[in-house]
Amino acid sequence: LICETYHIMNDILGMEQDEMAQVFEEWNKAELESFLIEITSDILKYKDVDGEYLLPKIRDTAGQKGTGKWTGISALEYGVPVTLIGEAVFARCLSALKDERVKASKVLPGPTTKFTGDKKSFLDHLRKALYASKIISYAQGFMLLREAAKANGWNLNYGGIALMWRGGCIIRSVFLGNIKDAYTKNPHLTNLLLDPYFTERMEASHESLRQVVAQTALLGVTAPAFYTALSFYDGYRSHTLPANLLQAQR
Repeated sequence: LICETYHIMNDILGMEQDEMAQVFEEWNKAELESFLIEITSDILKYKDVDGEYLLPKIRDTAGQKGTGKWTGISALEYGVPVTLIGEAVFARCLSALKDERVKASKVLPGPTTKFTGDKKSFLDHLRKALYASKIISYAQGFMLLREAAKANGWNLNYGGIALMWRGGCIIRSVFLGNIKDAYTKNPHLTNLLLDPYFTERMEASHESLRQVVAQTALLGVTAPAFYTALSFYDGYRSHTLPANLLQAQR
């Protein structure tokens, strides 16, 4: 999600690195405060020995250590839609196809329109979209933990898990304290999205997520994690889904 946010700032808004660094630094003072937001600002500021920014010199291909893949496999085994982690893994796989992407960029058509909206307003949408997607991603993660606990007879302390991550982990953030509070109030909470605190936050941010997804699609800028966050959210809040047709087709 943070990489997609950087990509949107760069490709859609045409922001310079020092400007992006400042935005991430400001975001790290509020609800998005986290280790990853902090180091993103630092990375964007960092210059090489020649005085040029280092980040554009780094090849845009990523491998994986396996944790995302293992989570995706577990999600499929337990039948839990952990779609954001799945898309994050697939995005890494796609990034590894560098030579193919370079060739495809010269052949495959896409939109030629440019962003014409208000940059400040869109940045606010982007901040809220990132926050909303982060909520959805954690909601999916705790869904997987709950299903695994049910299948294996575990008695998990979900609030304690959130605090453990906050204490020393790459995903540590102030946000985890809100998750701990949610499970302290209701240890049997079925989904993080249904906690009143997070329901209110989604009420305040889902429209911004829609704005970001719409703009990236119209302008041809890839943002699969944002897309799947919104798709899951709308699916989860849907009283009726088209799976009845799927069942009929069987």
